[in-house]
Amino acid sequence: MVNKVILVGRLGRDPEMRYTPQGVPVTSMSIATERTYRDDEDKEHKDTEWHSVLAWRALAEACNQYLSKGKLVYIEGRLHSRDWEDENKVKQRRTEVIAEQVKFLEPKKGAPAGAAEEADLPL
Repeated sequence: MVNKVILVGRLGRDPEMRYTPQGVPVTSMSIATERTYRDDEDKEHKDTEWHSVLAWRALAEACNQYLSKGKLVYIEGRLHSRDWEDENKVKQRRTEVIAEQVKFLEPKKGAPAGAAEEADLPL
């Protein structure tokens, strides 16, 4: 069986890093992907999908340090769903991408134009 996700998209907001009670860093990100298609009348449409992404440990620290809103990023990982009850005892479910590899597809801030640096950060 395979559980693999590959996304190339832009961050919708700055990454947010926090620490678990055990001190493990985790960074959450919101990634937008876009699909363009034409309907039967040849009118072009854009469909944007938002993805919740989590990165852990050293990968979380690197994402928090080097990524920011609007940056183009490659994410490879797996889907993970979690269930919980909110304060009103209503069951909630959230599906997230757990990042296993991240590539920064744009230059770091201050790098010369055209110097698209790619960082490959495995878990």
